[in-house]
Amino acid sequence: MDMVDSEFVREFVRLDVDGGIGTIRLHRPPVNALSRQVQAEIAAAAHQAADRAEIRAVIVYGGERVFAAGADIKEMAMTPAAEFAAQAATISSSLSVVADIPKPTVAAIRGAAVGGGYELALCCDRRIAARDTTVGQPEILLGIIPGAGGTQRLPRLIGPARAKELIYTGRLVEADEALRIGLVDEVVAPEDVYAAAWRWAAQFVAGPARALAAAKAAIDDGLDVDLNAGLRLETEAFAALAYTEDRARGMRSFLDHGPGKATFIGR
Repeated sequence: MDMVDSEFVREFVRLDVDGGIGTIRLHRPPVNALSRQVQAEIAAAAHQAADRAEIRAVIVYGGERVFAAGADIKEMAMTPAAEFAAQAATISSSLSVVADIPKPTVAAIRGAAVGGGYELALCCDRRIAARDTTVGQPEILLGIIPGAGGTQRLPRLIGPARAKELIYTGRLVEADEALRIGLVDEVVAPEDVYAAAWRWAAQFVAGPARALAAAKAAIDDGLDVDLNAGLRLETEAFAALAYTEDRARGMRSFLDHGPGKATFIGR
């Protein structure tokens, strides 16, 4: 896929747009360590991806060698203890901007996605990994814990018992086990990772953007409340879609032509 638009370009992160798909591309050799500057650039790219109406789905990609090998440990080691809380808040809020993109998102993972790198992948709706990928949360081996969502998003993904085992031990997980326990959703050949992510994202380009955003918000927000509150969130999101053009188009197309033939416009 040739990238035809790279209006957002920073030193280590850029946003490429082609065919309705935005790719947030990390490029900080050798391992895409998430320094404070990289964190800020990821957040800025994610804001752009969220705001640009022509972008209908988003891929997060670290390139052909490594997704992201965690925080910049040299930078972290030089941080005074009194500033640790502020640093944790910064990386958590920066990566959460990715989680808040109101569009389908997918992490295309090659090589290592560990520590903050895997926490970045956790911010996506789906994770597609290469067969040689390694993922995990090894922060405990540094005498710290995950600080960018790992202790919260990981238990929600794979359950508290498995999440505790991985976080307590800091062990890294190879692709086959990662797929089996739900750390990733699909495993493909290394050379196919980006193409597989593209295929997944492409199915939403012509979809009902408002309904997709509503579904994502209802699911994500519902995980933070009890069932009754979640059902109220769902009802409110469902009702709000009554005023969209895509709802009218979808229902009319169903009546006239049967299911799955509607042409949506994203409004």
